[in-house]
Amino acid sequence: MISIAIIPARGGSKRIPKKNIKLFCDKPIIAYSIEAAIASGLFERVIVSTDSAAIAEVARAYGAETPFIRPDELSGDYTGTNEVVAHAIKTLQQEGVELGHVCCIYATAPFIQNIYLQQGLDSLIASKNKHYAFSVTQYNYPVQRSFTINAEQQTLQLKEPEAISARSQDLAKFYHDAGQFYWALAEDFINIRDKGFFSSFSEPIILPSYLVQDIDDEEDWYRAEAMYRALTELKLLAQSEI
Repeated sequence: MISIAIIPARGGSKRIPKKNIKLFCDKPIIAYSIEAAIASGLFERVIVSTDSAAIAEVARAYGAETPFIRPDELSGDYTGTNEVVAHAIKTLQQEGVELGHVCCIYATAPFIQNIYLQQGLDSLIASKNKHYAFSVTQYNYPVQRSFTINAEQQTLQLKEPEAISARSQDLAKFYHDAGQFYWALAEDFINIRDKGFFSSFSEPIILPSYLVQDIDDEEDWYRAEAMYRALTELKLLAQSEI
């Protein structure tokens, strides 16, 4: 059995056109994920699942494989990542490839670090009752103090009013998906257990917040580039390792 990385990268991004191959600090953003996966030494194959010939060409230029083109029915706005990864796994299995551990790596993860990819696999192998491992990070501000705004009346509704007077250190810490990588055995991607990654079956790999930035729109993109340049200058990003 072999371990592989699967990088989903469809071509139909609307908020950021050609998002997966847009230049990020002078290099296509997908290149960071591909190069990190290859440099980690954890994978026998690094595969990009895409419906786009342009993305496939860029992916191959940076060392990834594109052994199939993703079908149209798995390239829509509402297609889930698990569906895409499961399709890639089944396609390879139909070709006789025996798969062990699989890691889904997002195409827009320029801050991904080998040390955490390795930690994810090690944690999964060492655990007796976990089936998934994925990157998470802590919210920077206490979510208990969050509030909604009534658009018509412009009134505030606190989530937990009692949290306003509490000390920050006394409030529970909350975490969210860091949007970088997701480890599981091939069969556990195909046959999702319970709620999958967001369940008691998962091993959270905690990343520092300075290595996490969602990239959903142009503002996120500019912020991420500024973060990346700052971290590079501070030598916190070097050869994909901390």
